Amino acid sequence: MSEVHSEQLLAEVAALPSLPGVYRYFDAAGGVLYVGKARNLKRRVASYFQKNHGGTRIGHMIGKIARMETTVVRSEAEALLLENNLIKTLKPRYNILFRDDKSYPYLKITGVRDRDGSDGLTPASIPRLAYYRGATDRRHRYYGPYPSAWAVKESIQLLQKVFKLRTCEDTVYGNRTRPCLLYQIKRCSGPCVGHVAPADYAHDVANAEAFLRGETQQVLAELEARMMQHAERLEFEQAAELRNRMSALSRVLHQQSVEIVDDKDVDILAVKVQGGKACVNLAMVRGGRHLGDRAYFPAHVEDASLLQQDAADDDAQAGDAAQEGALVPSVERQVLEAFIAQHYIEAPAPATLVLGEVVARELIEAIAQQSAQRVTAVFQPRSQRRLWLEMAQKNADIQMARLLAEEGSQQARTRALVDALELAPDDLAQFRIECFDISHTAGEATQASCVVFEDHAMQNREYRRYNIEGITPGDDYAAMRQVLMRRYGKIAEAMAAEAQAPAPGDGGGADAPAGTVGARMPDLVLVDGGKGQVSMAREVFVQLGLPLSLIVGVEKGEGRKVGLEELVFADGREKVYLGRDSAALMLVAQIRDEAHRFAITGMRAKRAKVRVGGSQLEDIPGVGPKRRARLLQRFGGIRGVAAASIEDLASVDGIARDLAEEIYRALH
Repeated sequence: MSEVHSEQLLAEVAALPSLPGVYRYFDAAGGVLYVGKARNLKRRVASYFQKNHGGTRIGHMIGKIARMETTVVRSEAEALLLENNLIKTLKPRYNILFRDDKSYPYLKITGVRDRDGSDGLTPASIPRLAYYRGATDRRHRYYGPYPSAWAVKESIQLLQKVFKLRTCEDTVYGNRTRPCLLYQIKRCSGPCVGHVAPADYAHDVANAEAFLRGETQQVLAELEARMMQHAERLEFEQAAELRNRMSALSRVLHQQSVEIVDDKDVDILAVKVQGGKACVNLAMVRGGRHLGDRAYFPAHVEDASLLQQDAADDDAQAGDAAQEGALVPSVERQVLEAFIAQHYIEAPAPATLVLGEVVARELIEAIAQQSAQRVTAVFQPRSQRRLWLEMAQKNADIQMARLLAEEGSQQARTRALVDALELAPDDLAQFRIECFDISHTAGEATQASCVVFEDHAMQNREYRRYNIEGITPGDDYAAMRQVLMRRYGKIAEAMAAEAQAPAPGDGGGADAPAGTVGARMPDLVLVDGGKGQVSMAREVFVQLGLPLSLIVGVEKGEGRKVGLEELVFADGREKVYLGRDSAALMLVAQIRDEAHRFAITGMRAKRAKVRVGGSQLEDIPGVGPKRRARLLQRFGGIRGVAAASIEDLASVDGIARDLAEEIYRALH
């Protein structure tokens, strides 16, 4: 393999130290190919260039390596954390990669630190329950994370039924003159109008927190003690109220199957690998309650597993394996280790992990170091833990079966469209479609959308919106011309420069235009429209020197009925009607509808910004999207924000006093 690499690269490999570290491989365009770690950088990296991998997939990757970077670290744990931080950041092509998901939601109880109810029934002294997602604040307490928003909201409803804590915003709470509907249906004790003593409300908050920590028996004992005290004082109504709460809590514990076990916070991880795909199912137990599951599907499983297998073989030959079983790691183990390393870099790790596969001890130690607490991994669970793992494994199996069924259907649709258009792509998975749509309201806030379909799925990270300017309002043809020129103009220049470049070794040649590295033309360009839009696209492609066979218009059928669409071609071919039940038409409709949805949402957001004046907030330093959304939600729009006092602005989560003053000055 060494003959295809530069002398400089091979010299860098030879000069590497025999120390632990992390290495990164890059291709000629600067794209990241692979990130790996090694106990011995010199031996591990050199093995890639010394072995003959032939025409294998590993050999294909190694042949692309044009540059490398390395970082020496002090320990294997440090290497593991750095490796997975880089994987999440750089998203290499040949690593097992778990897609970044939204941050986990939490249940928040506001302002509860050192509160005993002695300062009355002010909003600051009466904590409330809230759904929360984002950075934490030391003034409040957070419970979770929860696997879904539904799990948080269900827990809030449960706490309302049993402990009757408020959920209303402080601005609503501070302006109540009579209790709301939640008080009437016995979901709130009505602190806003003084229907509960501050000390009693503080007791309820403490019990709710104890319940969330899993201390259910202590909560029941405390409620029983308070009930007996009221009974001894002949306060039978208050005693009956506490009795009803105990009954409600007992029913909840029975319905939720809460187990009285030593485990309070546990994550259960099961993995399923099939057909080149993998699924990791994460089940969460918090406070002894099973909160639900979330399935994760990593990318690049096959390529990464081959590379990791190769690394393990090298370590085995060198006698450098850390433990028995690490010599030939299964794909399941590789996937699970990748998930644990990448997931717990950001999400807090619980004290106990119940795992369906044995993973490296160094990995658990690194996660414990990252979380600043002891983390125990259980591989052969018993009793309740075994039941949890069996349930997680069953859910992983179900999710994998669903994924394979969906992907099989989507692949069939891609194949049907390729056959219908008489195309012959080299790789069906790499068949790329880009679809455009124009959206506006009477010419206002015109936007064009471009959505991308590749690898049998919509690639929403590659979606783009284009603000259309300098045209007659409502001229969809001019808008289409502008977006196609902006989308493909530089790519066409790069293709022309590449065609004019001399053969390798001749010197000279034109440089590719900036911004085109790694970009490529799609295999099909869908335009939402008939002959008019297709004609405009044809003019653009003729001007740019691009093949007209790429352009296909989606013309609505008679009466604009779904299923009667026809395909219109820019290269002069006759229209094609695929048929109402055609799998190819289903794919075309899916992509066209996604382009329309993406354009509509962007246009509406732009129009709202123009009409409401949201840009006034955007221009204020320190007010980002999250704070802007909180302000607009709290005060009902920019006019409400402008009418708010500095004190009102400072009451919004995330808005400090000095920032509130800055906002007030900017809007006045």
